[in-house]
Amino acid sequence: MKKWITFDLDGTLMQNPFVSYVFPEIERRILLENEKLKNIVGHLVAEHETRLKDGRTAAAYDWDDIVLHYLKTNSLQLFINVEEILRGFCVEPNIYLLEDTVFEVLSELKQSGFSLAVVTNGFTKYQLPVMNALKLTDHFDLIVTPEEVGLAKPDQRVYDSVLKQGEIIAHVGDRIDHDVISANAVGVRSIWIYRRMPDWMKELSPAERRGLSEMQELVLEKFAKEMKKRVTKLSKEAIPQDVICSLSELPSMLRG
Repeated sequence: MKKWITFDLDGTLMQNPFVSYVFPEIERRILLENEKLKNIVGHLVAEHETRLKDGRTAAAYDWDDIVLHYLKTNSLQLFINVEEILRGFCVEPNIYLLEDTVFEVLSELKQSGFSLAVVTNGFTKYQLPVMNALKLTDHFDLIVTPEEVGLAKPDQRVYDSVLKQGEIIAHVGDRIDHDVISANAVGVRSIWIYRRMPDWMKELSPAERRGLSEMQELVLEKFAKEMKKRVTKLSKEAIPQDVICSLSELPSMLRG
């Protein structure tokens, strides 16, 4: 039976160009058509959030369709191909790996006998060009995306295609609402990567960090930010089983 480690992509392994480059370019093109429109990116994000609230988790990450909806709503005779725009920005420094040791860690995990999968909320047409440009693709045995499975994290069914091929030992991600909650829901070891933890906490081992009240406060703060509302208490599903400050901590943890 294969033993899998699954990874989120954006904020975990790599930086994509959406916020800094793709969205501004979409806004620029729309303003050339109608300079009176305001807060264009805000409206696109609002449509994304509406789809999430309506349970259309896969459609919430189809930015081509979201942009098309905006264009139709505002009676704009304009064609915008988000995938094409993204491909134009798939060069460094617009995109980059979040740690210098990414390849080394992934290779070490594979040498230890693990199969590696990506479980991302980004559509293949947006993620694969970035992964290819960063030479990430060949490190993974499987890539799971919303348009292929019809849903997105935190829906726990996103892991079904991986579970059919073996056991998931751990899922690694940077978000509480998407990664930690979904992993905990299927009984998979949830590993939250949080690179901004205080230096004194980084000096502790992941096992030593587990019971810290200060760590719980960091999780609560991050979760509230993701939920965009005040959160006073963490549910059991939102508590990561382990917290790492760097991917380099993974191999020894998972071998143990």
